[in-house]
Amino acid sequence: MLRWTGLDQVPEGFGPSIVTIGNFDGVHLGHVAVLGAMVAEARRGGARAVAVTFDPHPAVVHRPDSAPAPVTGLADRLDLLAATGLDATLVLPYTLEFARQTPEAFVRDCLVEPLGMTRVVVGRDVRFGRDNAGTLETMRALGERYGFAVEVVADVGDASGLVGRCSSTHVRALLADGDVAGAAALLGRRHRLRGTVVQGDRRGRELGFPTANVGGEVSGLVPADGVYAGWLRVEGEGEALPAAVSIGSNPTFDGVEQRIEAYVLDRTGLDLYGTEVTVELVDRVRGQVRFESVDALVAQMHDDVEKVRALLAG
Repeated sequence: MLRWTGLDQVPEGFGPSIVTIGNFDGVHLGHVAVLGAMVAEARRGGARAVAVTFDPHPAVVHRPDSAPAPVTGLADRLDLLAATGLDATLVLPYTLEFARQTPEAFVRDCLVEPLGMTRVVVGRDVRFGRDNAGTLETMRALGERYGFAVEVVADVGDASGLVGRCSSTHVRALLADGDVAGAAALLGRRHRLRGTVVQGDRRGRELGFPTANVGGEVSGLVPADGVYAGWLRVEGEGEALPAAVSIGSNPTFDGVEQRIEAYVLDRTGLDLYGTEVTVELVDRVRGQVRFESVDALVAQMHDDVEKVRALLAG
């Protein structure tokens, strides 16, 4: 899949293309269903299938204090979009200046002229252009003016009626409750966190459970605090390592900073400092608990590991 992060990167004469527009946060099953159908249509018609998305999310620009946390980071979003079979994804930098374009300017300058758009796939409640003035009726009128067809489906930007209650908002709510298994059912895959292994307190090693502390700029929405069964993958290596993953502030030790720590089962001597890793979450074992003693914590950790082992084996 071709990946462009600005209009200047689109080659001259590109097209004809079928285009869809959206944030595609999480690239859940609803997105996949719509994009897959669009790709099939493009193949039949000898066109190219293109997704147009934005970075950052428009809400971050317009209401930074209340913008939803992204389910996936941009790099993972592009990888997931590529897996649908798209020919290209155009990431448009979203700024206040960009948002001031008229609906016609956006369609003409970002879709029709650079992409050779002959069809656009949009949701019924599509909004675009300055003050969200552009509507479905606006898009149809512009289609007549610039010679492209308008196809209406369930909201490709966030939800799809094709697979029931499937939306980025719903995925966020499930993750906020720690229901990573429920989120996986909507995503069509395990929810993942990506980051770099950083130096921790080495407390896990002292307790007999050495952990990889995933830090840096973590990509992916961090779910509710607790202990999870998951898999740890090292960037560039194919093996998935079974892991008990702790997310939280270590309240037993009066911690205040949220951390993501992965204890790899049955492996010793792992040196992952400075390595980029991905943690795939399978199911939640329990919530975060403050223990009255270190011995009580260690006993619970042994129990957690056995539960994780059983979940991953199943």
